[in-house]
Amino acid sequence: MVPAPPPAASFSPAEVQQRLAAGACWVRCGARLYDLTGFLRQHPGGEQLLRARAGQDVSADLDGPPHRHSANARRWLEQYYVGELQGDPQPEGVGKTCRASLLQFTVGHEPPARAEAKLTGIEQGSPTSGPVMNWTAQQEGSMENRAAAFSNTQKPDPVMEPKLKVIDWDKDLVDWQKPLLWQVGHLGEKYDEWVHQPVTRPIRLFQSDLVEALTKTVWYTVPIIWMPLMLYLSWSCYRTLAQGNVRLFASFTTEYSVAMPKSVFPGLFVLGMLFWSLLEYLLHRFLFHMKPPGNSYYLITLHFILHGQHHKAPFDESRLVFPPAPASLVIALLYIVLQLLLPEAVGGTVFAGGLLGYILYDMTHYYLHFGSPHKGSYLYSMKAHHVKHHFAHQKLGFGISTKLWDYFFHTLMPEEPHPKRQ
Repeated sequence: MVPAPPPAASFSPAEVQQRLAAGACWVRCGARLYDLTGFLRQHPGGEQLLRARAGQDVSADLDGPPHRHSANARRWLEQYYVGELQGDPQPEGVGKTCRASLLQFTVGHEPPARAEAKLTGIEQGSPTSGPVMNWTAQQEGSMENRAAAFSNTQKPDPVMEPKLKVIDWDKDLVDWQKPLLWQVGHLGEKYDEWVHQPVTRPIRLFQSDLVEALTKTVWYTVPIIWMPLMLYLSWSCYRTLAQGNVRLFASFTTEYSVAMPKSVFPGLFVLGMLFWSLLEYLLHRFLFHMKPPGNSYYLITLHFILHGQHHKAPFDESRLVFPPAPASLVIALLYIVLQLLLPEAVGGTVFAGGLLGYILYDMTHYYLHFGSPHKGSYLYSMKAHHVKHHFAHQKLGFGISTKLWDYFFHTLMPEEPHPKRQ
């Protein structure tokens, strides 16, 4: 027999107000309460938009305007569920709005019983622990006892435990207490749907701590390592061009070779940045978003380590920029190719521009996930664009630092018309 889930926490309006006064950002959908404090800086609409709705019912906001939230966004919200509001003032049935709409979005036309089973994890032959809870130290008395009793049935990895506050261990297709890399290949046809249902938790790929460390990096590693190289190459190539003896196509013909004076340096540098933006788009679209065959364990595993891990845990801050070790291999390959195709100073200048493009790309990517750009700014638009790519349109919107190539190749996300709320 499947064990009954633990009872939901219950909070009085006074307790909710107490937490709001302490700076927490709690919202509700009918009687269901959600603590979005940890999601403020990640929200694509900005921190202030959520702050302005603290303590309010956001049921109508999920349907827009300005846009209708996707199935993944609604599923994501459930990870921040903390309990029920006592004495819910809404009419009967309104308290189930968020849950009902999540069921509708999650499973489409499946029977209601199976839909509920998918959401809660109560499917025949599978363990469950019910709705995801965020048990906090501030919950008192019997709530602490219930949380403790529930946690006794779970044995989380002590290394990863500090960040795992909102995870239902038994609700997924993989064992989150073990490295994921060698598990995902067994998901087969279920992999593509699973990997595009994001969770708010870190990912462990390898059992070895050393190998695992090589797959992670902090954001400031990128400028610290690659900016000095970019500046050195720029200075060195400019000095070589300034000598006036660099000619393009000289290795093929002397009659039609083209002199490359130092005045071409800015143009070559910008060309390198443009080249990187195109490469960024092509890699993201055709390599990172390839759909591996369901019967190919190795291609699924390859996809997951390249990009699938990021879509599964889009706010794992240790995996938002390219780690230096694998980045070095790709950067070295691009440098060698450019040196084979172009004169050293010309290829080096294009490469330096491309390297700056890569640095800006990685920094932009990190900021789009964790920054709070001003409303109406370019980065505000790009943040909304990128988060929609994660949560709603995974097969569109491949540009990270610019939408240029999405315009050019017609992969922009569709604008969502929505009537203004009266």
